[in-house]
Amino acid sequence: MSLIGDILEELMEKSLSYKGARVNLFGVPKFKNRSYDSISSTLYRLRKKSLVENSSKQWYLTPTGREYVKKKTNTLKYFLNNFPKNAPKNLMVMFDIPEIKKAEREWFRWHLKKFQYLMIQKSVWIGPSPLPKEFMDYIKEIGLKESVKTFKLSKGYKK
Repeated sequence: MSLIGDILEELMEKSLSYKGARVNLFGVPKFKNRSYDSISSTLYRLRKKSLVENSSKQWYLTPTGREYVKKKTNTLKYFLNNFPKNAPKNLMVMFDIPEIKKAEREWFRWHLKKFQYLMIQKSVWIGPSPLPKEFMDYIKEIGLKESVKTFKLSKGYKK
């Protein structure tokens, strides 16, 4: 995880401290593998973005910072590949996911690769069918159903 993620995650939790430094259960400093300058400059950048504040030598998350951490931790679901290795590629998936849903689009492409789909064009993929029901239900749940079209091929695709 990045230093930013480590710091924000640490500030989100209530943790132990010793002489103002955050420590684990055994009293070992949490950021012992990071230089003071690196931590200091990262905290400065986080404060400029209004994600953290400092009062009486104690750092804490602002409401904006808490919302940011919640958004980052509520990631998209992960689905397993249940297709056999040499499954016939007989389903075409076409999609046009808007730029405002860039994270969802990248997640969708990543899963298509994982499901052994081949990219014909950036938004046209061919692979085994049918896509898992749980996957299709989740696509509907996150609002991508209208942006994704599937077509069953009469013959399997051979590359």
